[in-house]
Amino acid sequence: MAQTNLGADAEPIQQAVPTSLEAQNTKLLMLGALGVVYGDIGTSPIYAFREALAASSGGGAVASEEAVFGVLSLIVWALTIIVTVKYVTFVLRAGNRGEGGTLSLMALAQTSFRGRTPLILAAGICGTALFFGDSIITPAISVLSAVEGVGVITPSFEPYVVPMTLVILAVLFSVQRFGTGRVASVFGPITLVWFLSIGYSGARHIADAPSILAALNPIYIVDLLSDSPSVAFVTIGAIFLAVTGAEALYADLGHFGRRPIVLAWLAIVFPCLLLNYFGQGAYVLANTGRIGQPFFEMNEGWMLVPMVGLATAATVIASQAVISGAYSLARQAVQLNLLPRLEIQHTSETQLGQIYMPRINLLLAIGVMLLVVGFQASSNLASAYGISVTGNMLVTTVLLFVVMRRIWKWPLGMVAGLIAIFAFIDVGFFASNIVKVFDGGWASLLVAAFVITVMGTWVRGSRLLFEKTRKNEVPLDFLAENLDKKPPQIVPGTAVFLTSDPQSAPTALMHSLKHYKVLHDNNVILTVVTAPQPYVPPSERVSMERINKLFMRVSLTFGYMEHPNIPKALVICRKQGWKFDIMETSFFLSRRSLKASPNSGMPVWQDRLFIGLARTASDATEYFQIPTGRVVEIGTQVAI
Repeated sequence: MAQTNLGADAEPIQQAVPTSLEAQNTKLLMLGALGVVYGDIGTSPIYAFREALAASSGGGAVASEEAVFGVLSLIVWALTIIVTVKYVTFVLRAGNRGEGGTLSLMALAQTSFRGRTPLILAAGICGTALFFGDSIITPAISVLSAVEGVGVITPSFEPYVVPMTLVILAVLFSVQRFGTGRVASVFGPITLVWFLSIGYSGARHIADAPSILAALNPIYIVDLLSDSPSVAFVTIGAIFLAVTGAEALYADLGHFGRRPIVLAWLAIVFPCLLLNYFGQGAYVLANTGRIGQPFFEMNEGWMLVPMVGLATAATVIASQAVISGAYSLARQAVQLNLLPRLEIQHTSETQLGQIYMPRINLLLAIGVMLLVVGFQASSNLASAYGISVTGNMLVTTVLLFVVMRRIWKWPLGMVAGLIAIFAFIDVGFFASNIVKVFDGGWASLLVAAFVITVMGTWVRGSRLLFEKTRKNEVPLDFLAENLDKKPPQIVPGTAVFLTSDPQSAPTALMHSLKHYKVLHDNNVILTVVTAPQPYVPPSERVSMERINKLFMRVSLTFGYMEHPNIPKALVICRKQGWKFDIMETSFFLSRRSLKASPNSGMPVWQDRLFIGLARTASDATEYFQIPTGRVVEIGTQVAI
């Protein structure tokens, strides 16, 4: 059945692995998942319960008993339904050959249609844009909220909270170029200590008010929502802070597999989060409803200083995870032609997924620093946080509907029922957060709008440029037939012409014939294609077609998680009959100089933006890993 197959697809294939080794590997992956997958949602107790209580009390310093029970019940059931039911049970099954994330889900949904479907593409772009908004806000609010714990130790440190936060963030972004390999090994153990610590901290305070366990009853949610609907609406928006980071479960599916992620959630993360939230609720009740900073205040005595230090380390890890996720998502966007070619540096010789993207890192660093300086406090940033996360989850729900119906072939009634429940919750959370636009929500919308504009311009401009250049190009088959009948001067060697349109003669070929008036005895028209799947096996990498004795058409297919390596891929051609020798091969590339045109089909500002993006694209020689000594670039000017 489709459901069974998809569930197996998200899991590593381990049939040949001994049981003991498999169990050990699963434990190691669980430990790694704690540091990378659950870093964000694991630091939510620092501020989520506090912000929700403050919202339920209208911004006051004291919360009623009804508010404490209602807020805690909302958090418990939000974690249960959104994370445990929606993501763990259903979304994690939607693996695209083991990979997850917004663009992976978009690519999977696209496979059920012929070509790119505009609505699916738009949903993927929106989800990606919102994720980048989350990538900027998460480091800012997480590190800032942790450093604010210093103010609990002694109020004299409060003026230094923002400067200390900026220093920590500056160090975090400056070390990105060295890669995460060396520090990744300690992420899991530190986060494990973090979860056990917050679980213990909460458990020891439940005894302060054991009646808090009654918050498991969802009737308190009904009471909270019905007593004061306007206040409850704002409270729901704050409650969502408790489930931020749930998207990481799906985004990091390819790194750890479904089983370790699920086991880590059910065995460690979920129980420890519940214990801490119940402990905070009991602490507030025992202190006559005073809100304050319950997460830090209930760690009185010797535990306070270590907890502040541990919280800072945990938030840095959570920030590192979301930064790495932004790199991964940006690389996928480049491969799917949603962004221009960006410089990608591999920071590990053994792990393909460990990359560093200087431009993305710089943009994230600037955005995060501006947020910290502009908002000054984590409470102010809380309003900006929810919109990007709720919007991203809503996009996931929409794409999941397509996958359930068109890929899994589930019955319409079943799919409609499940999606209706998820959509009702997602829309409710999104609506409660969108009203905070003027309170700080504009920040995440501004980031998302910027990313959507860039991606939309690149997609639209690339399509218009392709259509315009194709009108002026000669059909390859026609040219090959004429050159076969009346060939020019033939010189020994192989010429490889890179092009995005294998049906038309590349511009570099036409200019070579025009200016040099020679032709190599073996000419290859090479196209690099990105498949709607993360990885392509070597057996499916190369497609070859002999046009005539002078020309051959070759297509190289890479997954959207792979970095194209043309020379390495061409080695496979030897097994298919082409005796490829890199030392006797020249690669011809067309370097286009774009000029704005009044008849481009886009506004002038979008023309200029597209041209600017094209100029920032990484050199094709470096991107495709072609030896620089074998490359000939031919420049052309194109008016778009």
